[in-house]
Amino acid sequence: MSAGAAGKSEFATPPWQKNHEGDCRRVGIELEMAGIEPADMAAAVTTVLGGTIERKSAFHTRVRDTELGEFNIELDADILKNRGYQKALSEVGIDLGKGQTRDTLESALSRVAGLVVPLELVGPPVAWTELPRLDQIRLELHRAGARGTQASTFYAFGMQLNIEVASLEADHLLAMLRAFLLKYDWLLERSRVDLSRRISPYIQPYPDDYVAHILDPDYAPNMDQLIADFLRLTPTRNRPLDMLPLFAHIDRERVMDAPVEKDLIKSRPAFHYRLPNCLIDESDWSLALAWNDWIAVERLAADKTELNRTLQQRARRPGLLGQALGAIGQLLGR
Repeated sequence: MSAGAAGKSEFATPPWQKNHEGDCRRVGIELEMAGIEPADMAAAVTTVLGGTIERKSAFHTRVRDTELGEFNIELDADILKNRGYQKALSEVGIDLGKGQTRDTLESALSRVAGLVVPLELVGPPVAWTELPRLDQIRLELHRAGARGTQASTFYAFGMQLNIEVASLEADHLLAMLRAFLLKYDWLLERSRVDLSRRISPYIQPYPDDYVAHILDPDYAPNMDQLIADFLRLTPTRNRPLDMLPLFAHIDRERVMDAPVEKDLIKSRPAFHYRLPNCLIDESDWSLALAWNDWIAVERLAADKTELNRTLQQRARRPGLLGQALGAIGQLLGR
């Protein structure tokens, strides 16, 4: 690895190192990939962290008792992972039961689905200081031939970070949301988000009315209002920063009463950052790239003076109508 690539593997220190309970903040990482067998993915984990490999099915492999907790390797298709296809077959009189017939069919389904559906490595929440060890797993997966987002036009594969919050207070969450929205265009450019992922429904940008609402310098909600406004203006998890797991942790009843993807929301005190590609087949890519970009968001949120200055600067910018009128005025003045 070149000196430049090595520098990209250094993980920045977050401005808030402790969570709301005073413990080291934790991070969970999810990586989507293809071109590699579940057994080889599991071996990449045990090479770095030890543990025991348990094959649950062709669609699900578990690595237990590692030094950092349990890892899961899953085909990212619920109808297969949960064996939902068996219900459809049973409705036409086919009962696979257990045994070699089912195993053979599932292996075939796994290979076919793998052409467009990613295998996902789901890690446990670990202290942010352990991220370099997770990056060693990334390197082992790269060496084993894993393929990422840009290996095919069909691969809308991503990397997801579940970053434990430093505080559950409304003003902290508002500052983080504002910092993320203010840096969104920068993050989009830095992440080199693939076209296949941009047009997918999973990471659509926040709607303009929500962005304007959150970035209004006079907006000062309590927690009830912050959650209610989110559910009113953008009630979906399909955003580059998915807030629903965090809001469900704070007020599960309110979130589950809203028109959201209830079955897919996993309550946890964490930001679900979904924007980055998974470029695992690129030799100089590192988990640190996405982490460090996220830390830039946190640093803006932590700097109240800079955050307020940027908010005020944004508020003085003309809206779309003002920009259009300005452009027309320039044309008429020529």
